[in-house]
Order: sequence, then structure tokens, then C-alpha cells
Amino acid sequence: MNKKAFGILAMAILLTVGGFSSVEATDSKKPATEKLSMKGEKTMEVTKDWDKVFPLSEQVNHKKVTFHNRYGITLVADMYAPKNTSGKLAALAVSGPFGAVKEQSSGLYAQEMAKRGFLTIAFDPSFTGESGGTPRDVASPDINTEDFSAAVDFLSTQKNVSPDRIGIIGICGWGGMAINAAAMDTRIKATVASTMYDMTRVTANGYFDSVDADGRYKAREALNAQRTLDYQNDTYAKAGGVPNVLPADAPFFVKDYYDYYKTKRGYHVRSVNSNAGWNKTSALSFMNMPILSYAGEIRSAVLIIHGEKAHSRYFSETAFKKLKGDNKELMIIPGAVHTDLYDKLDIIPFDKMASFFTKYLQ
Repeated sequence: MNKKAFGILAMAILLTVGGFSSVEATDSKKPATEKLSMKGEKTMEVTKDWDKVFPLSEQVNHKKVTFHNRYGITLVADMYAPKNTSGKLAALAVSGPFGAVKEQSSGLYAQEMAKRGFLTIAFDPSFTGESGGTPRDVASPDINTEDFSAAVDFLSTQKNVSPDRIGIIGICGWGGMAINAAAMDTRIKATVASTMYDMTRVTANGYFDSVDADGRYKAREALNAQRTLDYQNDTYAKAGGVPNVLPADAPFFVKDYYDYYKTKRGYHVRSVNSNAGWNKTSALSFMNMPILSYAGEIRSAVLIIHGEKAHSRYFSETAFKKLKGDNKELMIIPGAVHTDLYDKLDIIPFDKMASFFTKYLQ
């Protein structure tokens, strides 16, 4: 499949105009829950059981916490703290991939970085997972960038955190959000974007920028027609997540996602991608809001990590070209594909990330 054909097919999947469909899975075992609350916020009922796709490390202490963003949405996070430490620590907020939950990649990243001495939180973005916000399963380039700053708000007020030693990690689509947050929030002193997507670019232009203005117009027509239907039906149609059954001719990037989101390796009952997908009309705001416009103004340190064989590699390479200063670095992992950087402990350069944050969160 050539790049143009690949891009058109991929955009169709992203915007759900002729894309794959998926049936939401159900979990017959109802997990135990607990209620968390904070001053001025409603009580949140969250899962009490350990239901991550990775095991709990004996090197960290874990608990669930809540905080709110400036839109008043309560976010739920897992906090990981290294054992046998004292005093104020450098802290990291982690989120992503796009369509995932904190029980998947972001939690793994947070735990691994806590094992290396950082206090970390992995949070569910607004409208997803255990976090608040309605309607459910909607994404926003503005609100989801704000979610990172809200995490910084929370970390800055923790007694065991140095407020001037806070960094963020964004995975996949949240890599682009992280870079956007770093361009906005001067409290963020260091940023890692891993296997990143620029969701605004891919939504507007398709993969490899293969969709032209006419293609975007047709997509807008379909999406705005869907808005009318959603309003009439008083519901929000779902885009369909990663397909339950792989078509024989599925492109590699779909197979790559299937191998993570639809297998025991990464499936989670609350994951958008593992189940019914985003609301169809989520794509509209992403088509008109390029989030990396001011990336060149980031003065803090940025490390971008991507796999050599990833279909998405060009997003990181383009983003890196926008960055300025000698505290920016692009790291390409030989032979790695996109989802290798979701959970492959022998491939994800956690020690490199730890040294990067140690250097810039002094």
C-alpha cells in the first residue's frame, strides 16, 4: 500500500467515515470500589482492586488520588512513590496513549520512574477512564493539554514534592499534548514525549499529510451531520475502537494496535481504544487546532523518543525540528515499532529518561 492510499484509509479510520467498528466488551466480574473526595469536589467512586495490565512493583508505594482542572473536571490518578525515601522529591505526571487509561502504558511508565526515585502520577484524561466529565469518551486538544497543567497544580502542592522540580511524560497522542503543555506552562521544567502523535495534524491531514482540503471538507460534512444526529438522538455515536477481528488486509499500524489493545498484553475494560472508541465528533476540534504551533518557544528541556520502524516516526522528527536550544534531544530506538514503546521493558529507555529528568529537575 503506498503512502497516499495508506493515509486516506487511516484518516477514514480516525474520523470513522467508513472506518472499522467495534463492540464494547463487558467484564462479568464487578471490581471492588472505594470513594475518593477532595475539598469542593464531588465524591469519586474508583476501583479499589489492582486492575492494571502490569504487576505492582514491591519497590513503590501506590495509592489513588484526585485533583481537578480549571474547567472543574475531577481527574483520577494513580500515585507511585519510591519506598525508603524522605524529603522533597522531583515529580512527574504521565498520561497516554491516546485512547488508553492509566491502567495501561502511563501507569507502567509512572511505576518504572518511581522505581528510579521520582514521585509520579499516571492520570486518566478528562472524560475517560475513572476521571470525571461528560459526555464520556470525548477528546479535546485544549482540555487535554490543560489536564497536564492540572496535574502540575496538584503535584506543586504536595508536601513531599519540590514544586520547582516537576516534569511530564506524554505517550502517543499525549506526547503532542505534553509538548503543547510545555509551551504553555513554564512550571514544567522537563518533558518527555514517547512514540508521539500530533493528533491535530493526523486528524486534519491524514497519515503522511495525504488528505487535501477537499478531503477535509468531506470529513467535516460527515462529522457535522453526525452532530445533528447526536443532538436529535440525545446521545453520542461512538467511532469504534480497534477492531475485534482483524481484516486480512489491515495495514500494519492497525495490527500493531490490535496486538496491544485487544490482547491480554494491554486490553482494559475502561480503555477507549480497547472498546467502543471515541465519540465520532471528537475529531472536529482537532482538525482546526494545530497544537505544536508554539513548540519553538519552549525553553525547558525536551526529550523525544521514537521507534525506528514506527509508522508514526515522522511526527517526532517534525516536532523535534520545531524545537530550539541545546536542551532538546531526539532519541530513535533501533528496530522498534510504535507500540513497542507502550510496554516493552527491554526497549523503552527508562534509564535514559531517568538521567534526563535528574539532569533537568535539579
